[in-house]
Amino acid sequence: MTAPFRDIEQVISRFDEAGHLLDEGTATALYLACTLPRPLLLEGEPGVGKTASALTLANVLGTSLIRLQCYEGLTAREALYEWNYQRQLLAIRLAESRHDRLEDADLFTSEFLIERPILRSVTATGPVPPVLLLDEIDRADDEFEALLLEFLGEASVTIPELGTFASARPPYVVLTSNRSRELHDALRRRCLYHWIEFPSPDRAVRIVRRRIPAASEPLVRSVTDFVGRARELDLDKPPGLAETIDWVAALSALGVTSVGRDDALRTLSAIAKSPDDVDAMTELFEPSEGTA
Repeated sequence: MTAPFRDIEQVISRFDEAGHLLDEGTATALYLACTLPRPLLLEGEPGVGKTASALTLANVLGTSLIRLQCYEGLTAREALYEWNYQRQLLAIRLAESRHDRLEDADLFTSEFLIERPILRSVTATGPVPPVLLLDEIDRADDEFEALLLEFLGEASVTIPELGTFASARPPYVVLTSNRSRELHDALRRRCLYHWIEFPSPDRAVRIVRRRIPAASEPLVRSVTDFVGRARELDLDKPPGLAETIDWVAALSALGVTSVGRDDALRTLSAIAKSPDDVDAMTELFEPSEGTA
């Protein structure tokens, strides 16, 4: 399979054209994941662009995105495949009405198979393999990780009744994790790995300006400066880049050109996600000065 990118610089430029500013480390990880190809595990704090990287990758490649949002209790039925029991029951009843007898082999065929995201990514046919996003894999149970090992290692899914489905052209696989729990070594060994850092102040300004072009330069800089100082506090949920963008969008919608105490406190819910965080961030403002 031909690699979709010529080099790392092309990854950066094509993402830039799609409105996503990549740092060199993330661009390198994406380049290697697509070139080798290998599943890519992206970790980092919430809001640093892990999911957005996968979404933009699908956009840049001009291919479909297959997304599986992980959660506690996720099973193979939701992630890999399941059998259409209603159709199987209907087939049995029709056979009985005709005085026919169905064997198990008649009921467990591709006709009665429901493909879920992972199997769908394996059997996909198209000019470009799809991007499979396993989002927030750390929210799923340990047992679910075991279900992924065959797929991550061999780009295949085994169905006992039908055999093994192997992908002729493996999908581009991106897993994201917020490190709410440690992932098993067996899963990590099957993936390339990259930690996405929170961007530097200057890069954060560039990213926010790209996402909210109508916002004034003083507003963007004052907000990113405030968020940078807020992240140094002992917060329950430190604001990420996504919250920064949300806050700039909210302030810009109100016609604010430079964040001050009153405007900030009215819209602080965009970045503060608990009462304690609201109190802690409020203390960053000096009431007498009225500015951040």
